[in-house]
This record gives sequence, C-alpha cells and structure tokens, in this order.
Amino acid sequence: MIPLLIFAVLLLAVIAIARLIRIVELTSEMRGGKQQWEVTENDNRMNAGLMILFAAAFFAFCVWQFFKYKDKLLPMAASEHGADIDWLFNFNIIIIGGVFFVANFLLFYFAFKYYKGKHNETATFFPESHTMELIWTIVPGIVLVVIIFLGIKTWNTITSPVEGESIVMELYAKQFDWTARYAGKDNILGKRNFKLITAHNPMGLDASDPSGNDDIVVRNEFHIPKGKQIDFKFGSRDVIHSAYMPHFRAQMNCVPGMTTSLHYVPSITTEEMRKNPQVIQNVKEINEILSKKGEDVYAFNYILLCNKICGVSHYNMQMNIMVDEPRQFNEWLSKQKTVGEQVNQ
Repeated sequence: MIPLLIFAVLLLAVIAIARLIRIVELTSEMRGGKQQWEVTENDNRMNAGLMILFAAAFFAFCVWQFFKYKDKLLPMAASEHGADIDWLFNFNIIIIGGVFFVANFLLFYFAFKYYKGKHNETATFFPESHTMELIWTIVPGIVLVVIIFLGIKTWNTITSPVEGESIVMELYAKQFDWTARYAGKDNILGKRNFKLITAHNPMGLDASDPSGNDDIVVRNEFHIPKGKQIDFKFGSRDVIHSAYMPHFRAQMNCVPGMTTSLHYVPSITTEEMRKNPQVIQNVKEINEILSKKGEDVYAFNYILLCNKICGVSHYNMQMNIMVDEPRQFNEWLSKQKTVGEQVNQ
C-alpha cells in the first residue's frame, strides 16, 4: 500500500511541475517575452554548462556504483582456474570501461564546446577520412583478437581432454531437477539409453552394462573433494539445459542425445567458504531480507543451477554442491549405495 502511495505522490508532483512550467511559459508570452520555441544564446550556454555538470555527476555515479557493487558481480571463485576466469573478466571490464568513459566524455565535451553561440567555434565538417576509418577498424579488431585468444585459451583449460587422475561423474538434467552419478571404483560410467527410461529408472541406466554396477546415483546434493580433478559429463533427458556452477566458474550445456564435458579442481571447501568474511556478510544481508518476509533462514552452500530457460519451473531447478576434504569425501562416498546394491535389494 505504501509503495502505491509513494508512486501516486511522485506522479502528482511531476504533473504539478509540468503545469507550473507551462504557466511560466504562458506568462512570459503574455508579457511580450520570447516565444517558448525560441532558443537564445543564453539558453545554449546554460545547456552547454549543464552538459558538463551532468557529465561530472554521471561519471561520479558510475564510479560509485561500480565500487559499491563490484563484490556482487560474481561470487568468490572456488576453483583453481577461477582466478584466470576472473582476470579475464576484469581485463574485459577495463577495456569496456575505458571505451565507455572516453566515448561519453567526448560526447559531453563536444556538446559543450560547439554550442551555437556568437563567439564559439564551428565544428569542422568532412565527409570521409580513410585514416580514421582504418584506425577505428584496425584497433578494435586487434583488441577483439586478443580477447578471443585469451578467452579460448582459458576455456580450453576446463574443456580439453583430462590429463592425469580424475573423478568421473555425470550431471543429468531433466525438467526440473538434477541427478548426479559417480563412476564408482572402475571410474567408468555405465551406459544410458532413453528407451530404458521408466518411473523406476528415470535415467535410463542399462543394467546389462557391467561398468554401471558400481555407479553411485545421488539426488538433492552431491559432494566433491577439494584439490582433486573432477571430470564432469553432462546429459539431458528432454530439452536443452545448462549446468551452471557460479563459484567454480563453470557452465556447460546439457543437450539431449549427446554428452558434453568439462573439468575443474575445487580449491575451497564448503566449511572454509562459510567462514569467509565476505560470505558471512552476504549471508547476513540475505537473512535480513528473508526475516522481513517471514521466510526460512539461508545457510551458504555451493549450488548447481540451470542457466537455460527450460520451462515454467526453471527457476527452481537447482542442486546443492558440498566441497569436502578428500578424507571426508571418501567417507561420504563409502556410505552411498551403488546401482548394483540398489537393484539387488
């Protein structure tokens, strides 16, 4: 109710100001002053000065906003390659920010310098300049080549074939939830077949494949060990989903009928992250908002999200990720039942 009243008051204030301005204009016309459409040198000079004032306020606001919210752009990186991703992100921000400030400064400056006045300069008109065209074609082209090269190099660190030991696991998407499957002791995932999907076999696991007997299937939450390479395989049952793990700087499409993959090494356990001052402050802010709404208290967890709009419950398609110390992870994994054990129950 209060926001509606505030909106109504603001709307009435705007209408009142507009009517007052119109009254001033009509009064000026009746007294023989200038017509409202006439623009004098004083008007141009005032607008030129206001351009500079607005530019200063605009740039100050942009700088304040960046430093105010920069910690909320991305959560803290929790994987070994996350530092490279963050560096590349900051590199792009510097380039984009530099172009933004230079272009807008020139826009406001020229509006100030070349306002129409008796003693002001007139901007030089020229229909073409091959030198300028070469500069604004070649320079951005070189910058884009550098950005693309660095991006591909960074992307290949998690999508190239896995080298060395790794824990193989699959993230299987369907509307509107996730299922995680570990490859078991043989580190080989059993086969799936969409023709085998039933209410009791939602992943379509092939029971005739011996490699799948030691696989471990979990829902709602999955665990991974700190400092160990995790080789993720991604699949989908119905439509294209996107596995997004923001803290690990990892995202991959889950496509029906094919398997995609990426790998990374977690670098911060869940317990370590929960003790981080930045995370503690963020959790405190979130809980203050939730308490006002009468909702449950939030506790930090790494999270797997779907980053493709896949249907009406897309927003609810998520799964908790727990990063453990290797010993804790092995203890947790040893308590999970394999596919073979579940079938034989």
